[in-house]
Amino acid sequence: MGIYLIIIIFMLIGWLVSAQLKRKFEQYSQETLCNGMSGKEIAEKMLRDNGINDVKVISVEGQLTDHYNPLDRTVNLSQPVYSGRNAASAAVAAHECGHAVQHAKAYAMLQLRSALVPVVSFASKWVQWVLLAGILLINTFPSLLLAGIILFAMTVLFSFITLPVEFDASKRALVWLESSRMVTPAEHAKAKDALWWAAMTYVVEALGALATLMYYVMIYLGGRRN
Repeated sequence: MGIYLIIIIFMLIGWLVSAQLKRKFEQYSQETLCNGMSGKEIAEKMLRDNGINDVKVISVEGQLTDHYNPLDRTVNLSQPVYSGRNAASAAVAAHECGHAVQHAKAYAMLQLRSALVPVVSFASKWVQWVLLAGILLINTFPSLLLAGIILFAMTVLFSFITLPVEFDASKRALVWLESSRMVTPAEHAKAKDALWWAAMTYVVEALGALATLMYYVMIYLGGRRN
């Protein structure tokens, strides 16, 4: 029951943070930016200002589906952000361009995160089954659970490496929005608040993953003592 309690607690916290994030974005999407620029235009200007000319800004389906793809060098903005002309759109567009700047400047944590993608992809595919089998066979084959813990630890490590990558991208975005005078002080405060709540979703995910990992470690140690 312990693992289910952990999952429920962090699912609840995650839901509350996500709900607050959506509320903030809806709130900050109501007022048009003083400069009247769209998310697409802001993203393209930030890329140009950072000397990045080989990254395209494109629109993708969905809501809060914005991301930077280093493989095809694209900043992918959801339609509300792509065409939106508000503080929320400016914040998200600049944040995703922050990842493009990280890529261009070979930001170490982004490189480490990218290097771990194949490992995490493999671990995510098998970890659930290995952990389940390991728990069932804890008294006869404890090494199987240990293998599952190692696989799960890779996904936890990935979650924590993601944190500085996301915070740094937001920092780059906010510094550029202010230094380039793309937003007013009031709009900058709204953009900062929106990005903070977006970052909190990653923090909750990472802490939930760590708590779950600790639970599996306790099961393993308890099985070893038995």
